[in-house]
Amino acid sequence: AWYIDDLMRHEEHAYYVGLLKAAELHGATHQAVMEFQVVTDKRLPKIRAGRSILTFFYRKDMARIARAILDHKTDTGRMKVSSPELTALDLLRYAHVAGTIDSIATVLSDLGAKMRADELARLAPAFERAVIQRLGYLLDHTNHAKCAAALHKVLQPSQPLPWVELEPARRSAKPSKPLERNARWYVIVRRLPEIDE
Repeated sequence: AWYIDDLMRHEEHAYYVGLLKAAELHGATHQAVMEFQVVTDKRLPKIRAGRSILTFFYRKDMARIARAILDHKTDTGRMKVSSPELTALDLLRYAHVAGTIDSIATVLSDLGAKMRADELARLAPAFERAVIQRLGYLLDHTNHAKCAAALHKVLQPSQPLPWVELEPARRSAKPSKPLERNARWYVIVRRLPEIDE
C-alpha cells in the first residue's frame, strides 16, 4: 500500500488493487491475505519485497472497467482499488487464485452488503458469461437477492445459456454426480458452498 501507486506510475500502466486484497480493504475477508493482488494491463512477474509478495494479474481491457476503480487513501498517499462490484466479479474471473468456492462464498456473504445492484449490472457485460452465471448463483446462495436479480437481467438470453460448472473441475479429478442443476443460472453444482461464520 505504501508504494504500489508509485511503482505502477513508474511502469506507466493502469492498475488496481483487487481480488482478496480489495475484499480485505472493503472489510470482507475472514483471514489475512497472504499476497498483495494487483490487476494491470501489463504482464508482470511476481515480486517479493521483504515479507510481502506482490502478484499481478493481466486484464487487457482496463478502460471497460475504469468507472469501477476507486481512489483509496493510504498512509503515504493514494492507491487504486476495485469497487465491491468489480471485486466480486474478479473473484469469479480469477477463481483459481481467490481460493476455494467456499472462501469465495464467504467473502461474498460480507461483500454483497456493500455492492450496488445497478453498478453490478452496468459492470457485468465487461466479464465472461460464465463469470456472471457463477456470481449470480453465489449471490442467491448468500442471500443477496437484489444484486442477483440485477445480474439475472443482464443474462436474459435470446437463446438458452450453456451450462457451466460452479467449480471448474481439475483435469485429473473425475467429476462427482451433480447435487443440483440450477435452472435459473444454468449452473451445475456438485456440492453446496460452505460459508465460514
